[in-house]
Amino acid sequence: MIEPAFAIYFWGFLLLYGGAMYAITPRSRTATSFFTGSDDAGRPATEWALMCSIFISWIFAKSVTNAANLGAAYGVVGGLAYATYWLSIPVAGIVIYRLRTRHGATGLVSFLISRYGRLAALAFTLAILIRLYNEVWSNTAVVGAYYGPPGSGTFIGAALLFTAATLAYALKGGLRSSIVTDVIQTVLFIVALCAVLFLVLPQHGLGTLLTVGEFRMSGGVDLLLVALLQVVSYPFHDPVLTDRGFITREKTMLRAMFAAGILGFICIFAFSLIGVHAKLEGLPPGDNMPGAVALAFGTLPYLLMTVVMIMAAGSTLDSTFASVAKSIGQEVPMLAGRKPGPRAMVIGMWTMLVFAILGNLPMIAGTDILKATTVSGTMVMGLAPVFLLAPLVRHSPWSFHLAFWPGIVLGVLLAAGLIPQSWAIGDGKYALLLGVNLYGLLICSAGFLLPLAWQRLQPPR
Repeated sequence: MIEPAFAIYFWGFLLLYGGAMYAITPRSRTATSFFTGSDDAGRPATEWALMCSIFISWIFAKSVTNAANLGAAYGVVGGLAYATYWLSIPVAGIVIYRLRTRHGATGLVSFLISRYGRLAALAFTLAILIRLYNEVWSNTAVVGAYYGPPGSGTFIGAALLFTAATLAYALKGGLRSSIVTDVIQTVLFIVALCAVLFLVLPQHGLGTLLTVGEFRMSGGVDLLLVALLQVVSYPFHDPVLTDRGFITREKTMLRAMFAAGILGFICIFAFSLIGVHAKLEGLPPGDNMPGAVALAFGTLPYLLMTVVMIMAAGSTLDSTFASVAKSIGQEVPMLAGRKPGPRAMVIGMWTMLVFAILGNLPMIAGTDILKATTVSGTMVMGLAPVFLLAPLVRHSPWSFHLAFWPGIVLGVLLAAGLIPQSWAIGDGKYALLLGVNLYGLLICSAGFLLPLAWQRLQPPR
């Protein structure tokens, strides 16, 4: 994919990126700094830094690729559908703000233990670990695709080199290093994105690009509705987002999440216009429309697109490593009724290394990156009532399990192709996905409320 004469610039940038990020990353000397992102004096991240961190950590490499692919497939409707997922950030901010101010929550796992029991918290932890595992391969695969076709030596080599570079500075500072580098990655990402859009938008004009697409179910509206249904559950199984909801003051966090969500929505929709441009140009559809469009413009635009993807993937991957370290190092001991030990940070660092290795296996084997969003989002639909309806219960383990597990089962059946077509809504590509999410959300919500109804029907003792 890269001309031999220019290959040195692409590989050189990847090495430069890793070296620069490691050099600017502060070393965390305490577990508090490593797991919560505070500095050596114990001061939390500023509102600006938190906003940048939330924004760029949620601009996954796979997300900008999916946005462009959907823009190429459905026009602006596809871009709007995918950008809608960024409404998850304000939703998470509102719910976490309420949990912290009204219920004294200090984290989602500890809250689940107090409200629904340890078994519920264990099930939730397993779900987020699967999510974090998916984040590794789905982002490294996107970077690898800019260096060679899937499965090739250059594809795998670039993905692994990128993983190693990100792991190096993540080990150095944990969440603190992630937040510091996120600010720089945000600036570089926006500059590179603007440069790419400057090349693409004048080709047809913004007015023409915005008219491409039809608002009908088979034209991408079904996916838009799926996104609107999933935003009430999707954010809660992503610790990359929710971990940042507990590291600053409540109002600071809420403002940062609203700003990050709005900025993310705008950037993702803008990036989908690259795919709309490809549709107008008649480029053949594929799994990497940003790369195809950039390559059509020449080597320099292709390098700029590579920079965009590396910034997006790096910010997500370092946050993934920080979150999995916290989950295993700090939260798993809580599930056993113990406080995190003095070796929590060391355990977290070893966990990062293990996830970096095992998390790349699907990338090497090859799989569809869009499934990392739609399928996992379906499986956790039961988290919507668990967190949104939490004020209705004091301690109700059955409410959690009757909401959570039906969603898991439906997600697995959908992935296995075992959901009957009669569940489909509309005639579009995502008709069955829409039906499963709508009916599934109703089933999960009913399951959550069932124990409450049962309690009210019981005669007073």
